[in-house]
Amino acid sequence: MLITDDFLPVPVPESLTATYLVPMVGLPKVGTKTAVRALAGRLAEPVYGLATQMLDSPLMSVDTRPVAEFPALPPDLLTAFGASQEQLDRLAAATHLVVVQAEYRPGWPPAHEWAARAVAAAVAESAGGDVVDVFGLQFLDPATALRSLPDDQGRIRLVDWVLVPYSSDAEGLWFTTKGLRRFGLLELQTQGVPDHLTRAWGAVLTGAARRLLRAWTDGLAGDEVPAFVQLPVLATVTGHDIAVAYGNPEQHGATAPVLLRLELDPATDPEADSFLSLRPPPGHPGPDGRYYAAACATLFDGIAPDVRYARPGDAMSRAIATAREGLDDVRARFLAGQLPAESQLVVKYGLPGDEGPEYVWAGVTSWDAPERIVGASASDASTDPTVRIGAPVVVEAADVVDWAVLGATGVIEGGWTQAVLDAGERPTPSSGD
Repeated sequence: MLITDDFLPVPVPESLTATYLVPMVGLPKVGTKTAVRALAGRLAEPVYGLATQMLDSPLMSVDTRPVAEFPALPPDLLTAFGASQEQLDRLAAATHLVVVQAEYRPGWPPAHEWAARAVAAAVAESAGGDVVDVFGLQFLDPATALRSLPDDQGRIRLVDWVLVPYSSDAEGLWFTTKGLRRFGLLELQTQGVPDHLTRAWGAVLTGAARRLLRAWTDGLAGDEVPAFVQLPVLATVTGHDIAVAYGNPEQHGATAPVLLRLELDPATDPEADSFLSLRPPPGHPGPDGRYYAAACATLFDGIAPDVRYARPGDAMSRAIATAREGLDDVRARFLAGQLPAESQLVVKYGLPGDEGPEYVWAGVTSWDAPERIVGASASDASTDPTVRIGAPVVVEAADVVDWAVLGATGVIEGGWTQAVLDAGERPTPSSGD
């Protein structure tokens, strides 16, 4: 095995196992093979064939067990990963669990995950129940589980398979991925991320996961499973990586790549997980958080995608008024093709939330009617699960509080509210920024 300063050897597990549960009251009334046959014509053929073949092989097992025979699932973690009270109630009322397990070698395709999820979704659909992804500690309704499976070209949205939880400490935010071990790869982590980059860095880490997973599976493409795969110590992430990971490859912008340094962070506790840490490249001056903020500015065209403010003071009110006064003029220039070459027009608008509006940015793609703007979201919204990076959005002009024209190096024109926030009206970030 070649070890150089340019590559990091990452160990490869011998095999991988996927486990899915279907809680139910009583025993299943529909056989597993009958339930899977009901998916014919609804799943992409490679996945349907894979599921039926593995179901007939020793690589997959489907067992029905009393609930008491299976370790209790932690309701607090299930809730943290999106479980509703109705789903938790159905789990509490269940008398039996259908346990679907599949085993396969590391590599692509991840046959164990695709086949086991498909079979579990078929069983849950036939019983009118839920799927529990044991690895991700997530409830999935059957329709959502089936939508997450590959299309005819074998494409998936990585966000359906890899989560990015985070927590806060004295150094800032600690981000990890949860899902790369499905594919045999160690999970990623970043520490010391400034608080105001919550959603932006989650997207960056998802894009980095997509890029590294591709390198990982390329290293496993041979007939024999190697003991190690060499991953690049300096990994690049682009807007395209993020857009593809979110299932919107056509929405990516031509962003410059961002460099991140990969470090192996082995666990000292044998029961704990090892991580691959992402950090600034060598030679970066200043705290790590400053680099993360600059990386987000590059990947999101110089506009922070997750700006909130609850108390617009006089400066903010003037900024919003200034932006709104210029809307008609910038729309006219956008329609006439009079904005600077290679620039992009973006607008900021409010989404309703329990704690007040959440303000997000969107890139303008068309603006035919004065009152309605069609665009692509530049960020994930926490208040609306349909607003995701690259996803199409329709914005009412009355909801716009700011706009900006972006060039290769940042804001060319506009961005008045952002200037107010940058001057000190947003919450003070951690000392890392």
